[in-house]
Amino acid sequence: MQLKPYARTLAIALSLAFVAGCSSKGGSQDAAMDGAMDGGMSGSDRGGVSTGTVDGRGVSGGRAGQMADADGRIPENRTIYFEYDSDTIRNEFEPVLTAHARFLRANPNATVMLQGHTDERGTREYNLALGERRAGAVKRYLNVQGVSPSQVEVLSYGEERPAARGQNEQAYAQNRRVVFAY
Repeated sequence: MQLKPYARTLAIALSLAFVAGCSSKGGSQDAAMDGAMDGGMSGSDRGGVSTGTVDGRGVSGGRAGQMADADGRIPENRTIYFEYDSDTIRNEFEPVLTAHARFLRANPNATVMLQGHTDERGTREYNLALGERRAGAVKRYLNVQGVSPSQVEVLSYGEERPAARGQNEQAYAQNRRVVFAY
């Protein structure tokens, strides 16, 4: 029986697939998407982070995220931000989360990937865990709002995909986030 060569080949193939899946190009795929959704018009909090958008109907701030799903569309504001070393959802982002919950409840076949991110401070392992905790906090909020757990997946990128480059508080604040990827 020649099971050993097949097992060895399978182990090597799985190892290569794992390494390829873990590699990172270091670029920011979310930065372009976040900027496109802002339309260049945004409010900002004390960290210089966008907290609202202006949509085509002239609605700004938190109301834009709440009203975007009234006609069955995915809410436009797809990013929420966190304080340093925290996975606590800030009050100012609850309307955004409520809009996403409303959309997901109204569209039971829709799924979303919650992508957790951190700034570059801390070890890689710690940042992956923190990104997962942040995305998990958002998932729990959505579940409490009546969204089916099967509609929501959690993924942590940690510090691997920064939205902003730099080693200052403004860049760090933009990188501490959870992104809704539909």
